[in-house]
Amino acid sequence: MSNDPVVAIVGVTGAVGAEFIATMDKRNFRVGKLKALASARSAGQTVNFRGEQVVIEELTPHSFHGVDIALFSAGGSISKKYAPIAVKSGAVVVDNSSAFRMDPDVPLVIPEINAGRIRDHKGIIANPNCSAITALVPLWPIHRQNRIKRMIISTYQAASGAGAAAMEELRESTRANLEGRPFTPKVIPLPYAFNVFSHNTAIDPATGYNDEETKVIKETRKIFEDEKIAIGVTCVRVPVLRAHCEAITFECERPISEDEVRAILSKAPGVRIVDDRAKNYFPMPIDASGQDDVLVGRIRKDLSDPTGHSIAMFVSADQLLKGAALNAVQIAELLPQRAMA
Repeated sequence: MSNDPVVAIVGVTGAVGAEFIATMDKRNFRVGKLKALASARSAGQTVNFRGEQVVIEELTPHSFHGVDIALFSAGGSISKKYAPIAVKSGAVVVDNSSAFRMDPDVPLVIPEINAGRIRDHKGIIANPNCSAITALVPLWPIHRQNRIKRMIISTYQAASGAGAAAMEELRESTRANLEGRPFTPKVIPLPYAFNVFSHNTAIDPATGYNDEETKVIKETRKIFEDEKIAIGVTCVRVPVLRAHCEAITFECERPISEDEVRAILSKAPGVRIVDDRAKNYFPMPIDASGQDDVLVGRIRKDLSDPTGHSIAMFVSADQLLKGAALNAVQIAELLPQRAMA
């Protein structure tokens, strides 16, 4: 792979696709040529990349000739169909969907945690679920020093997790609600404005857990390479445009203090502590939006655990950046085939 690879973005017109472009530009990711790929209805339109208008091409089986790196964010069915084609054409795929995450032959990577797994790829590297990334970036450095044996996570997930169309529906439904007009949802099947509801993925009738919750459980165990971690998750959609929040309580094998957690996280990559008790100022999606780091605050003892093994905290991260595009670009930067200048 040359210093200036040919990079294809699959799903370039989506919310994450736009962030792929912005993130590569911001991080000075070297690109010899950009191929912008989307559905037939977007073909012929253009996207701006570093001052040039790149014509969007229709995604076809022939789209990957000469491509070195393919960044996918177009849904699981598209990834399952086209990622193997891209690999066969010689590209390395970084996939943002859930299509390959639990495939034992596909590395599931958060660079701050398991960048070494990138070298194990056979053409495809999976980007984890956004909720998993948000929780695990700050949990990992703690886990390394004092193994986390149990965690309880409650998520407060923004519209950005469901894509650009869901973000626009939140805007439109809020406007209609304020004006007293009826609104029929098309993207999210439940009223979104001024409402909170269980994450809009399918519920497993046997367990009662939705798909988002199951992903967090399974992906955490794979990334941490620890099948014994006990994990409870409740995933909820909230009327916020972008940046997810999560309330996390974790139990370690040995006692752990607030000060220890702060000391660990103050040196952790990809983490910024926002924890001002005097001003009651803690992580918020309005502050996390547009930021690369996971914001961490409300660090405190879990008073329900008298043994001193447990800590509660609150985190927020931009779902479109660290939860998606940024994580994928970070993976691409570390590809062993890429000759870094």
